Amino acid sequence: MMPTMRISMKKLREILRLKLEARLTIRAIQRTLQISVGAIQKTIARAKELELTWDKVQSMDEQQLTDLFYPAKASLPATLYELPDWNEVHRELSRKGMTKQLLWEEYAEAHPGGCYSYSRYCRLYKTWLKKQKRSMRQIHKAGEKLFVDYAGQTVPIVNPATGEVDQAQVFVAVLGASNYIFSEATRSQKLIDWTGSHVRAFEFFGGVPELIIPDNLRSGVSKACRYDPDLNSSYQQLAAHYATVIIPARPRKPKDKSKAEIGVQIIERWILARLRHHTFFSLREINLCIQSLLEEVNNKPYQKLNGTRKEWFESIDKPVLRPLPERPYEYTEIKAVKVNIDYHVQFDSHCYSVPHHLVGERIEIHAKANVIAFYFYNQRITSHVRQYYPGMTTSPEHMPERHQKHHQWTPGRLMNWAKSIGDEVLVWVKALLAQKEHPEQAYRVCLGLLNLSGSFDDARLNKACLIANNKKLYRLKQVKNILKSNQDKLITAEEKQLPLLPQHHENIRGSQSFH
Repeated sequence: MMPTMRISMKKLREILRLKLEARLTIRAIQRTLQISVGAIQKTIARAKELELTWDKVQSMDEQQLTDLFYPAKASLPATLYELPDWNEVHRELSRKGMTKQLLWEEYAEAHPGGCYSYSRYCRLYKTWLKKQKRSMRQIHKAGEKLFVDYAGQTVPIVNPATGEVDQAQVFVAVLGASNYIFSEATRSQKLIDWTGSHVRAFEFFGGVPELIIPDNLRSGVSKACRYDPDLNSSYQQLAAHYATVIIPARPRKPKDKSKAEIGVQIIERWILARLRHHTFFSLREINLCIQSLLEEVNNKPYQKLNGTRKEWFESIDKPVLRPLPERPYEYTEIKAVKVNIDYHVQFDSHCYSVPHHLVGERIEIHAKANVIAFYFYNQRITSHVRQYYPGMTTSPEHMPERHQKHHQWTPGRLMNWAKSIGDEVLVWVKALLAQKEHPEQAYRVCLGLLNLSGSFDDARLNKACLIANNKKLYRLKQVKNILKSNQDKLITAEEKQLPLLPQHHENIRGSQSFH
């Protein structure tokens, strides 16, 4: 049975990914998503009951998952609460191998009629513990955490053509156990540079850690929150690609990312300070210098420990890092949009078609360098080759049937038919095509005009178009009115042939009379 409070489909899907694909423990999932352990346990239990795999979950849309996990709302019985003896709990937790989960189970057995849920039990213990003013040194497991951040200092880059100076940002990544450091310079702190630096860091380490601990940088965290931060969709996609988990540091909690701050401090002191007198003209020059000095930093002996960062990395971190995927992550810009009434969506000034039945729905655009894909309820519905110019890309299968017939026509084909009827018909068709932002919008009217040649002879239709062109009448019904009222048969003043007067007469004097 699922918990009373419904989990969002986004987080429910992430729970299933972290358990079924990443194989994380329940506590690790709880720390990542800030969801109660009870809710996570019931979700996983339901998944086992349904014999779900991650491949099956990926093939389902949100409605199918909702039907499976929330077929009906359940109500929880009222309970009475007995407060545990926190001194005894704390003393028991000091034993090797003891966990809060086991202590809570014993507490629940002792008070079957009224006990706190496991998540509430943990929060109450944490509150009690803070009052005891305890402090402990953080111990990081091998291959578990990678701390990432940007240095406060920047590196100037001089444009050799104009002399303008830009500031390159310096990315820093530090492994928690060995303190092995990766660093590089990027143009900006934008999402494309942020994710790109992660990809190159994983390649530098030769593997992927279990957890990534970033600061609440805007590129990675779209909404900072102490308890439930919202990750940027592209950043979350990177985590899924590498089967890792992102846990942002809490705002205004520097101890959460102390390794990153120490790594930044080392890079600023031992690399950036030594480069302060250099003038750089490209990112490549900066990164070549950083790469050379970084090797020196990682091979520098520890002051209070035996060995170097590299030696520690080779012995404890590298053997347990998760393997890299076959292909590196390709930056994907993700954007939610609404499908226009013409079954197209716009991205970077270009319009792409989607199936016409999605008109009015909100879908997700996943734009890579060469391909742009579209998702509806987490299901891929279509894709196009990405274009970088204003225009429109339309697939015939996305059109309603009546539009598909028009799609077989082209402006050239319409104009050839118009010219075969008469020059004025061609002028009228060209003018109508030029009025529309997209020529397809004028196809129906042009076809209506040209089909009039079946009811009226070509000469009359051409004459009607002459009248319409002179008066700038470009609606089909206006041309039809001209034909039905026989205006094309009327003789205009220009066409009337007036009788010629005699040029020679005895009463007419010529030019010779005026000398």
